Amino acid sequence: MIDLVKGKLRDKTPTTVNVDIGGISLSIAIPISTFDCLPATGKEVELLTYLNVREDALELYGFHSHEERNLFKMLIGVSKIGPKLAMNILSGTNPDDFRRRIVAGDAGALRALPGIGPKTAGRIILELKEKLVVEKEEQFVREMSQEETGRFDEAMKALTTLGYTRGEAFKSLSEMKRKNEFEGKLEDIIKRALLSLT
Repeated sequence: MIDLVKGKLRDKTPTTVNVDIGGISLSIAIPISTFDCLPATGKEVELLTYLNVREDALELYGFHSHEERNLFKMLIGVSKIGPKLAMNILSGTNPDDFRRRIVAGDAGALRALPGIGPKTAGRIILELKEKLVVEKEEQFVREMSQEETGRFDEAMKALTTLGYTRGEAFKSLSEMKRKNEFEGKLEDIIKRALLSLT
């Protein structure tokens, strides 16, 4: 696995760069968001990479940030989405905005991206929504105290047992935390969450 490429930027287009490394020039496909972060031609560049191995070719994809590359890997894990479509999607949005669209289940906003029709938008939401909610939850919980983490886990269990999705429960509880309403007994937290969910 080629994890990172560092060398002199020989030339660039909005979708491809050529990077010189020790007498070898690598052609690397990039999303437009990465193109915007590139230095001038002739300067040193560093790109996080993903090597796609096919029967007839080795394709190298480059990214400016870990977020972009992680989202690319998630996208190519969705059935019927290949690297080229994943790059088109990344070129049409930024990782934060794309995550928000998926977690919100906003198929209409996804269909506005290049190469995404109604079926593909539905498939992306179906296959990635839960993963992204869990990822967001983990990041959110890392910023909590141990006591808050325990209450959060118990409140999530209670709300999902009552039939709410993890996404709905997380949205309600994280909003309470943001407004400093994540205080008191567990029963009170669950009651406040239920009020916001109805």
